[in-house]
Amino acid sequence: MKNIPYNQTLLTKNELVATLKDRVNPVELNKAVSAYELAESVHEPLIRNDGSSYFFHITRVCRILLDELNIYDTDVLCASLLHDVMEDSDTVTKSVLEYNFGMYVSYIVETLTKDLKTARVKPDELDVEHVRQLANASEDCVLVRLAARLDNFRCLEFDLKRNPIKYVNDTTERYFPLVDRFNSQHLNYLLAQLKKERSKFFS
Repeated sequence: MKNIPYNQTLLTKNELVATLKDRVNPVELNKAVSAYELAESVHEPLIRNDGSSYFFHITRVCRILLDELNIYDTDVLCASLLHDVMEDSDTVTKSVLEYNFGMYVSYIVETLTKDLKTARVKPDELDVEHVRQLANASEDCVLVRLAARLDNFRCLEFDLKRNPIKYVNDTTERYFPLVDRFNSQHLNYLLAQLKKERSKFFS
């Protein structure tokens, strides 16, 4: 079997279930599966600049938490799967997320949601403001954001970003310092992996 390029890989629903079924209760497992299915319905039609399904990126963020950080907290996993749904759907709101997944999941997703209209006009200003919000948010918000950035770093070789050098530099200058707020092995791991990918990209 040929190796699949990283940007074409994904965490399947069956893999999610297999990983969690002996670690969480049935109610929590069902919640995680529901988050997966909602994310799939919102993101699957969307294609990234590298030609891959946006949904693949979403699942890989969850897989980083599962496989690399051994995180099995379903609230955090649900938030990782849902972290962009409010940006890409007109019908998925904070109240919808709160009703279906609870207040904490809704809080994380809302914190990670950017105004895409503003992003197109003033991307840098919005990103700086987003980092400012993350600086006062919970560790889990930063965790999901950095996992998403790590996955994007791993996709830079596939022409994901029009200006990859700026993306790497902005991440380094704005997002790396967020880790200093926490004494967190998980965040330190993500930071180390981001630096590893940065070095690979600029080598």
